Amino acid sequence: MSFPMDDSRPIFVQIAERVENDILEGILPEESQVPSINQFAAFYQINPATALKGINLLVDQGILYKKRGIGMFVATGVREIIVSKRKEQFYEQYVVSMVKEAHKLGITAEQLTDMIKRGAKEQ
Repeated sequence: MSFPMDDSRPIFVQIAERVENDILEGILPEESQVPSINQFAAFYQINPATALKGINLLVDQGILYKKRGIGMFVATGVREIIVSKRKEQFYEQYVVSMVKEAHKLGITAEQLTDMIKRGAKEQ
């Protein structure tokens, strides 16, 4: 459950994304318990309130739910919710800006498609 922290983004957002990544990768399956707020705080050496803020983001989105006195758990069916959300973020963050830049450079849709295919082959 480790990943380098990114100083350009709030820590609580990064914690929420890490939990989402663990769900997507199957590390945290549906109905499994997530680490406690204190475990997150100790692991990342942050204030427990910061860890709680990240976890509460996921609770507000219905990705995690609380079992009183036990802890936080991954809700059923959330993998699809996370994938859908991440696809929309990908579109907004990468595709829109890429198309705008291509337009500025006079790159046609066909040329852009060819570039993407070439990039995919190199992976």
